[in-house]
Amino acid sequence: MQIQRVDISHVHQVWPLVEHFIDEALKHSKDDYTLENAKTLVAMGNWSLIVAVNETGIHGAATVSFSNRPNDRVAFITAIGGKLISNPDTVEQLKQVLSSVGATCIEGAARESIARLWSRYGFEEKYRIVGVRI
Repeated sequence: MQIQRVDISHVHQVWPLVEHFIDEALKHSKDDYTLENAKTLVAMGNWSLIVAVNETGIHGAATVSFSNRPNDRVAFITAIGGKLISNPDTVEQLKQVLSSVGATCIEGAARESIARLWSRYGFEEKYRIVGVRI
């Protein structure tokens, strides 16, 4: 499996092949984003699109937003979905791909089961996010 960043010039060609992965992932976003929101943010270049591919096709995808803090450039995973994309090799590749565009750390909001899964690869819980609509 190879992890690759999709250049913005190819987003519209790749999107139909990955939207089901992103849609499935966003079902856990507590209505923060819709599939159309994600597509727009990726197409406008506000988010990056990452894919997991091999010779048989695309097996997973992620969307990532970047923000700069005083001490880090954070790659925040806004959605990640698919199969065969959470193993030591693909996580290391993800780190390399995100580092190649300036990230110094990776973060993401995760439900408890995903937090446990990613803890196998060195991720640690930093804080819990809570919210209320007003």
